[in-house]
Order: sequence, then structure tokens, then C-alpha cells
Amino acid sequence: MKDVIKILLLEDNASDADLLVRQLSKSGMVFQLETTETRERFIELLDAFCPDIILSDYSMPSFGAVSAFQIMQARGTAIPFIIVSGTIGEENAVMLIKDGVTDFASKDNLPALPQKVNRAIREIAEQKEKREILEKLKIETARLQAANQELVFQNEEKEKRAVELLNANKELLAFNFISSHDLQEPLRKIQTFISIMAIDEKENLTAKGVKNLDRIQLSATRMRRLIDDLLAFSRVSTIHRAYEFTDLNQILEEVKSELSEIIAEKKATITAVGLLPASIVVFQFRQLLSNLLSNALKFSLPGRAPEITIETRIIPRSDIAFRKQKSLPQNCDYWNINIKDNGIGFDPQFNDRVFVMFQRLLPAEDYSGTGIGLAIVKKIVENHNGVILANGEPGKGANFEIYIPVLENLSQLSADVKKPVGALV
Repeated sequence: MKDVIKILLLEDNASDADLLVRQLSKSGMVFQLETTETRERFIELLDAFCPDIILSDYSMPSFGAVSAFQIMQARGTAIPFIIVSGTIGEENAVMLIKDGVTDFASKDNLPALPQKVNRAIREIAEQKEKREILEKLKIETARLQAANQELVFQNEEKEKRAVELLNANKELLAFNFISSHDLQEPLRKIQTFISIMAIDEKENLTAKGVKNLDRIQLSATRMRRLIDDLLAFSRVSTIHRAYEFTDLNQILEEVKSELSEIIAEKKATITAVGLLPASIVVFQFRQLLSNLLSNALKFSLPGRAPEITIETRIIPRSDIAFRKQKSLPQNCDYWNINIKDNGIGFDPQFNDRVFVMFQRLLPAEDYSGTGIGLAIVKKIVENHNGVILANGEPGKGANFEIYIPVLENLSQLSADVKKPVGALV
């Protein structure tokens, strides 16, 4: 189920407010809305409503975006603030963004607003996560320093290894910080300024100028996707593993909802058969399913509607021959999930290479992407002490087999669950 986004709207035109609400609802966003046009009510709602984001018209008779933003700044409140206006000029928009306003959206281009809202909320959440990681690192560093004072290393090799690990942790943290702020913030401003130029200056540009502007926007979008993917890879590599006994059907429905537009566009069918619950790190497995389904949808054959099948089963520890065939190392039951598609596939000689970071088997101009998605999938499986195998055949599709050791609370499933749960289309 999607989180409900609490939106505080500063708007004095009921028709404009209705158009904005319809556009957000059309995008599938789940939100709760409070609307006002007065200073007093705005201040009251900041405390009583606790909005996740503020959308504001630029100019109203008694109150406007500049005053509202100044009030929010004076309170030290870190809430994304997007100006939605049809009257603000390019110069004013640039000045406000430099002063700290999150973004600008034109009332003439409301279809772009849902993406801006989601991006702003995601970025503020990532900044909060970064602060929490920094605080945890300070505590952990202090604990390690206290413990290190009591330790006497027996040889130089141990000392060298400890220094290497500490430096690696610092570098990883620095990478998180750069990805989540130092790279994303200037890139966001570049994209915002490009959007403003596309609205205000497009008529003054030559055909070549418009084409170049589109190429800049495309390059910025690719860079943002690369930064997001690198940050996701870093996150699954470092975050503590908190296993939960989880219904996979629920996670699949959430992923399908996120991918609903491309599923509808490609007329894809996603069938799930016998999805057994499992003890997993939920947010990581949601990322795993999202990456694998996105790949299957992206690499579909032209003229053929994608058909994706997801199945799970339990491989008992007694099936020694099967475990040897798949090179499964542990003597235990395994939870197996297979994800199969009918897309373009790939040559079997690349079965292992598909998981290498930045590895691309096809030209970038034919299929967009960063080459990190399957590397993230493999890292998530490894975080679960599991094994992932890829099998492809050109023109017939790809199959990804995942094997994860069954934790104790799943040991009875092979006996208790015999029938498929059903199909989800």
C-alpha cells in the first residue's frame, strides 16, 4: 500500500486547485490535501497538519509564495516547497531556487507536477536517512575507538587490515553523502532551469537550439538515474539486514503499482504462481523485484506483449543432486523464486556477465539504463546468503533463478504449502 502524502496547497483560485488535484490523482498518487490562501491559516496548518510538501501559487492578493517560504525558513522547517504558477518569470524562479525553494512547476504544464512532488519527497527522505547514517557512524566510531584502546594487535597484518576496513567504511560513507547531496542538488537545479527555459524561451530558440535543449535534458535525466542506481547499490551493500517473515504477494502488488504505466503501455501480463512467504529484508526484496520486472519489460521484443511468470517453491535439503547441480553451498532447505520472461533474451555465454556492474550487452541508444540494476539484484541475493543464476536464449527470453537458505521459521513450508496460491495478472 502506498504511503499517503500530506500536501499543503496555497491557492486562491478554486479552478486551479481542482485542476492540480485532478492531475495528482490521475498520476496514481495517494494524498491528503489542505488548502488555504491566508497567512494565519498557513501558520496554523504547519503545526496542525504537519505537511510532507508545500505547493504554492506565486502571487495571491493577501499572501504569496515568497512570504510563505520565508515563514517556513524562519521556523527552521525542512519541508519541500514547490511554486506552482503561471505568472512567475524566469528571473524570479531562478532567484527563488537559489534562495532554497525546492522546485518550480508551471500551471501550463501540470502533468509534470506529480514527478516533481515525488522527487522532492524522495530527496528529503534521503537527506534524513543520510543524517541518521552520519549519526550512527559517529556512535559506531566512538564505540570502535573505545574498543580499540583495549585491543593489542598480535601482528602488523591485523593492524593493517583494521586500518583498511576503517578507511573503506569512511570512503563508503563519503560516497553516500556525495551521491545523496553534492551530486543530486546541482543536478536538480540544472533540470529545473532547463524546464524553465523550455517553457519561457522555447519560442526564441532555433530548431537546432530546441534539439540541443532536449539533449541536455535527456543527459541530465540519465545522470540522475545513474546517481540513484549507484546510491541504491551502496545502500544494499551497507545497511543492516532486518529480516521479516513476509507475504511476497504484497510486495509484488506494490511493485506492479509502481510499474503500472509501462505495464499498461506494453500490454504486459505478470503471472504469479504459488508465491510462498519468506524471511527477507523487505525493502531490499522490493528493489530486487522492481529491477527484475523492469528489465523484463524493457527488454521485450517489438510486437510481442511481455509475459512474465514468477514462481516459488521449497528445495528440501534431502535433494542433494539438485543442490549439487545448482552449486548451492549450504546443507539446508532453500527457498527458490524463478522469474521468467519472453523478451529478447541473451546469449548463454553472457549468463554470468549480466551481473557485472556497468556491463551492457546491448547498445545504450537501443535500450536505456545504467548497467547497475542486475548488480544490485545480485548484491541483494548475497545479502540473503543466497545464489542467483541467469539463463538466456536469444529471441526466447530470460530466466532468473534465486535460491535463499530457508530460516527456521520456514522449515515447515515444504510440508504445509502444497498448492499454488493463484495467479495475479
